[in-house]
Amino acid sequence: MRYLEVRIHQPPDQRYPMHQFIVDHDEYDASRLLYNQRYETDEYAVLFYVDGPREPYESTFEEVSSVFDYELAPCRDESFYLYVHVREPLTDSVRMYATAFEQPGLIVIPPLEYRSDGTIRLRAIGPDDAIQAAVEDAAERMHVEVQSVGDYRAGRIDARADLTQRQYEAVSVAVDCGYYHATRDASLEDVADRLDCSSGTAGELLRRAERTVMQALVDGGPF
Repeated sequence: MRYLEVRIHQPPDQRYPMHQFIVDHDEYDASRLLYNQRYETDEYAVLFYVDGPREPYESTFEEVSSVFDYELAPCRDESFYLYVHVREPLTDSVRMYATAFEQPGLIVIPPLEYRSDGTIRLRAIGPDDAIQAAVEDAAERMHVEVQSVGDYRAGRIDARADLTQRQYEAVSVAVDCGYYHATRDASLEDVADRLDCSSGTAGELLRRAERTVMQALVDGGPF
């Protein structure tokens, strides 16, 4: 069994409006599509996990005309689950990458991630011929960056896969400058200076990264 991990690059005019919203607002890291159930040709229900505050996301989301019904379930931190019932035909851009990864035998592994850098991150597993066909088909249709491909092994997916690029950069800087040393050789302000951002932003990046890593550790069960 083989795995494939890709980043799909879309120009702003091809992005779904709420993906562009994530890109345009610094307080949001990603919107993750967890489940997708189609009922009719142009009708489906989806469940997202949005990493960011409920407002102003909800106010903007209510303006999306294709939404038939939706519900929000807030989490204790600044994130929430979003159930959406949509009646809308697929756009050409969505149809392009959906078709490319509908190869016989290929399984797309949730979540499908709409990232703040404007890319869509997608992971899939399947036989070698399905993986190869997906790569070739996708490359003909859109700008696809293959992140990794190879033999799938249990345990390969780790906490880093859920960190945004900016969160990973913040953690890397913090480790490099000694922020996590027992003697705390660097302050949060030092980390912020290296990241060229405010100390509040640096602290939030580290807290979100730490939460993701610790959650992944606990979800993996005891040693």
